[in-house]
Amino acid sequence: MNIHQLSLSEFVAWCESHGEKSFRAKQVWDWIYQKGETDPDLMTNLSKEFRSLLKEHIKVGSLRLEGKEESKTQETIKFLWKLKDDKLVESVLILAPGRKTVCVSSQVGCPARCAFCASGKEGLIRNLTADEIFEQVYNIQHEIGEKITHIVFMGMGEPLENYDEVVKALRMLCDENRLNFSERKITVSTVGVIEGIQKLADEQIKVNLVLSLHAPNQHIRKKIIPYARKYDLADVLEAMRNYSKLTKRDTTYEYTLLAGINDAEEHALELADLVADDACTVNLIPYNPVDGLNLQRPEKEQIELFRSILERKGIVTTWRYTKGKDIAAACGQLALKKSSSLKILA
Repeated sequence: MNIHQLSLSEFVAWCESHGEKSFRAKQVWDWIYQKGETDPDLMTNLSKEFRSLLKEHIKVGSLRLEGKEESKTQETIKFLWKLKDDKLVESVLILAPGRKTVCVSSQVGCPARCAFCASGKEGLIRNLTADEIFEQVYNIQHEIGEKITHIVFMGMGEPLENYDEVVKALRMLCDENRLNFSERKITVSTVGVIEGIQKLADEQIKVNLVLSLHAPNQHIRKKIIPYARKYDLADVLEAMRNYSKLTKRDTTYEYTLLAGINDAEEHALELADLVADDACTVNLIPYNPVDGLNLQRPEKEQIELFRSILERKGIVTTWRYTKGKDIAAACGQLALKKSSSLKILA
């Protein structure tokens, strides 16, 4: 039985059904979630009999670390996980001064199939369960022996197409008896699934919500984001603005710059007009190369021009510093297969 799949009250009931006092469940919970200890033999305030019972019936997680790879700059580590059905999924640890961010995956593959992204090349394989999502963060924190500070749902998959399991994982991550993350330190990225945005606004989980915008109008957006054929841009933006209003969170729009497609001066002007009335930040992401895709990153001068136009129009912008490109761990590069340079673990 995987303890990540149980609530504390369910584990209390299990302990009591095996003749243990209810407070023993909280002791085990503290060992696992506060101290990061998964070996019952090292849970020294438990009886030998109870430790033996735990070893026989309880396991902590189902993901197996299949391999990991560190960037040359030592700012990024990519983790390859094997799931219980032998499917593979990736997550990434991004290091910066004062920040340790885990980029988690919510699906094996991705249904969105954005033109510039590796994750959707093979489509959707399956949804991850809440415990599989949660465990990516738990395991990486356990692996490095330090507290993770931020979590972003920007790995493989469209989180709002796995809505129930993602929301359950968010509650697990924020549970004070588990990892006790602040909602303000968690960001969910969506390509614009309107029903999911609307539902999340009513959940009282005030995480940051980011829209993968990537185009200044519906015409270009439909060319590079197939989901745009289902969701009109005006309706997506209305849903995002409503989410911001209800949760009191500012909006972030992600914009991947593709040479000759969405990076011209007129695109910057149109984008500025599109988001002019929003309390927002536009996060510019220079395209990260993906094998087999005939797309190009704009020249640095073109990116700087694009950004300067937005800023002259009063739009707050950030330019995402690319990390992990050398290990295919940068934005849009996560895929479903082992890379030739990945360190495979025995």
